[in-house]
Amino acid sequence: MNILKLGLPKGSLEKATIQLFEKAGWRIKPAARNYFPKIDDSELDCSICRPQEMSRYVESGLLDAGITGKDWTMENQSEVVMVCDLVYSKVSNRPTRWVVAVSGDSDIRKIEDLEGKKISTELVGVTKRFFEERGINVEIEFSWGATEAKVVSGLADAIVEVTETETTIRAHGLRIIHELMESNTQLITNKKVWEDPWKREKIENIALLLQGALAADRVVGLKMNVPKGKVQKIVDVLPSLNAPTVASLYHTEWFSIETVITKDVVRDLVPQLKKLGAEGIIEYPLNKVI
Repeated sequence: MNILKLGLPKGSLEKATIQLFEKAGWRIKPAARNYFPKIDDSELDCSICRPQEMSRYVESGLLDAGITGKDWTMENQSEVVMVCDLVYSKVSNRPTRWVVAVSGDSDIRKIEDLEGKKISTELVGVTKRFFEERGINVEIEFSWGATEAKVVSGLADAIVEVTETETTIRAHGLRIIHELMESNTQLITNKKVWEDPWKREKIENIALLLQGALAADRVVGLKMNVPKGKVQKIVDVLPSLNAPTVASLYHTEWFSIETVITKDVVRDLVPQLKKLGAEGIIEYPLNKVI
């Protein structure tokens, strides 16, 4: 039997990744103190590893494919195939940012002011290349964690740290002076694996369903009953992916209208639909939109 070795990220993205796979159609059951969770797909063999290491394992062939951040693939300078972007996170479902931050009361206002200074970060390789390309001489020190505290305690003049909402950075009294790069989660695969017809199709199917699940997170289905004379007014105000579905109800002068819309318009749209004559309005979640 053909088997695809798939790496799943450990840490902050682990729970969100398992939830995304469940929405896409796979049930993953983590085991306590076990890095090999069970999945209800006999063609998949899953391993959990740190995102920082994922691209190296995929590049070497220890894993056929994996989910990791664009930042760590760049950090490792791994030669892998990026199959698709999967923009999700534990907080905001938007890309993360690596930023340069200093103490709020620091005289450092721009990256050029860091000449000769010490920077603490987990993203050593990317940070080093960034400053070298700009001819700014800095000392870069690897941080094992609690990076924000390095500036506060005087162990570094600045940090390069990842953020989604800037909450932790602000909580430590730090100030962002530059955005180094934007990153998001990606599905990557080994170059030789990508040339294997069966594995490539399996990976492409996984990508399709994961992206469909992510797309469904931003929309909902909306269904309602409308009298014949008010159908056009309702259709005129309904946004949709293509066009709403309109079907006549059996032996009546009423119609059923169904559409898919973004979540952010529902709260304003439903009262408007009610005023225009819609009844039995139902909003329902979607698992996938493909």
